[in-house]
Amino acid sequence: MMEHLLLILALAAGFYMAWNIGANDVANAFGTSVGSGVITFKQALVLAAIFEFSGALLVGSQVADTIKGNIVQPAAFAGQPEIFAIGMLASLLAAGIWLNIATYLGQPVSTTHSIIGAVLGFGLVATQSLDSVQWHKMGRIAASWFISPILGGVLACLIYFAIRKFVMRHANPAQRATRTLPFAWAAVLFVMSFSALSELLPRTLSAAAAKSNAHALALPASLLLAGVAWAVARRLVRAHQNDPSESLELQYKLVEFRFGRLQILTACFMAFAHGANDVANAIGPIAGILQALQGSIAAKTVVPLWVLAFGGVGIVIGLGTYGYKVMAAVGSKITEVTPTRGFSAEFGTATTVLISSMLGLPISTTFVLVGSVMGIGIARGFGAIDLAVVKRIFLSWLITIPCSAALCSLLFGILRAVLL
Repeated sequence: MMEHLLLILALAAGFYMAWNIGANDVANAFGTSVGSGVITFKQALVLAAIFEFSGALLVGSQVADTIKGNIVQPAAFAGQPEIFAIGMLASLLAAGIWLNIATYLGQPVSTTHSIIGAVLGFGLVATQSLDSVQWHKMGRIAASWFISPILGGVLACLIYFAIRKFVMRHANPAQRATRTLPFAWAAVLFVMSFSALSELLPRTLSAAAAKSNAHALALPASLLLAGVAWAVARRLVRAHQNDPSESLELQYKLVEFRFGRLQILTACFMAFAHGANDVANAIGPIAGILQALQGSIAAKTVVPLWVLAFGGVGIVIGLGTYGYKVMAAVGSKITEVTPTRGFSAEFGTATTVLISSMLGLPISTTFVLVGSVMGIGIARGFGAIDLAVVKRIFLSWLITIPCSAALCSLLFGILRAVLL
C-alpha cells in the first residue's frame, strides 16, 4: 500500500516539476525569437511542443546519473531505500515549488541547480553527514556558474560584432548578407547535427565502440550536412537577391528578415537539446523512486519510455500555460533584441552547450543564454543593458541552491513523519 502511495505521489510531483521546467526554462530556447518578433508566442509554443517532446523522448534517457547518483552517495541509502524514495519525492516538490515562485516573479533560474540543491538538502538531513555528498562534483557545478555564461557571452558578442562589422556596416548590407548567410546556415547545421549525433550514436553502438567512435562518426556526417545546408541556402538567397539601389533602411530590414528565418532554426535546436537534457530534472527522481520501490539503489538507471514521454508532456504543458512570464524576461528585458542579435545569442548558447558537454561540464542553459544576451548588450555598449534586470537574475542564481535545499529539508522532515 505504501509503495502505491509513493508511486502516485512521485508521478504527481514529477509532473509538477516538469510543468515548472516548461514554465520557466523553455524560454531559453524561444525567448529571443519571440522578443525579436520573428515568431509569435503561439508559434513558439507549437515548435517547442514538437522539439522539446522529441528531445525528451529520443535523447532524454541519459537520465538521473547526476541527480540520483552523483550528488548524494547512493551507498549511503543501501539499507533504507524507502528513505531514499521519500527524499527524492521531497526533492521534486521542493524544486517544483521554488521554480513556481521564480516563474511567478518572472525570474529565469536554473532548473538543474534547483533539483540539485533539493537533493543536496535531503541528503544532508537524511544522513546527518557531510561525507554523504560528493563535494568535488558540486564544485564542478559551482564552476559552471561562472564559466558557461562568460563563454556564451563572449561567443555571442563576437558573432554579433562580426555581423555588425562585416554585414550591417557594409555599403550594400543585403548583398553581403547574401554571401554570409549560407555559411551561417552551415555553421548552425554543423553544431546541431554534431551535438545530436554525439548523443544518439552511443545509444546505437556497443559500449566499447561508443566511446571511441561516436565523435569520429559524428564529425564527417555533420560536415556533410553542413555542406548540404550551405549549398541549399546559397541557392535560395541567390534566387531572392535584392536591388542594390534600394535604400539602406530597406536593406537592413531585409537582412533582419533573413536572419530571422535562421533564428527559428537555432531556437528549434535549443528546444530539442533542452528537452533532451533537462527532462532528467523531473524524471530522474521518478526513476530513482521506482528503483527504490523495487528494493535496490544504484548509480545507473534505465528509464522506461513512458516516463520519458510523461516528462516531455509535462514540459510542453508548462510552457503553454505559464511560460510567457520568463519568456518576456529573457527575450526583451535585458537588452533590445532583433533577429541578428537573437541569432547571435542562440548560436552562442548552442555552441557553448556543445563545448561544455564535450568537456564534461554540468552547465545551465539559463545561465548560458542570459550570458549570451548580455554579451550582445555589451557589444552594443554597456548602456544598452538593463542592469536592474541583470542584478535580479544574478541574485536569483545565487539563492537557488540554498533555498531549494532548505525547502527540501523541511519537506523531507514532514514527509518522513507522515509516511513512515
